[in-house]
Amino acid sequence: QVQLVESGGGLVQPGGSLRLSCAASVTIFSNYAMGWYRQPTGKQRELVAIITSGGSTNYADSVKGRFTISRDNAKNTVHLQMNSLKPEDTAVYYCRAEQVYSRMASWGRGTLVTVSS
Repeated sequence: QVQLVESGGGLVQPGGSLRLSCAASVTIFSNYAMGWYRQPTGKQRELVAIITSGGSTNYADSVKGRFTISRDNAKNTVHLQMNSLKPEDTAVYYCRAEQVYSRMASWGRGTLVTVSS
């Protein structure tokens, strides 16, 4: 069973930055596509950004140019650098790992990001 632990959430003012991290307890991290999703209160969970096992990335239109997803295969970690944060970015952010062969997916418990003055 894959365990994912997110960190880095918190309260930040509009225009500020945060860096989220997700540590994965897997044997071969490079065999996993990783993603960040978010769920605002009362709304559905939505994709924020994904990074494939090969390092290709894709972003939701709402975060393009502001957020950057990256991975460190040596440390079994994926990061989400969030800049120019807006109040509408407020949500619980979840890390997701998908094994590229079995397509089995696992989720972290989430970390809360609040953007407010």
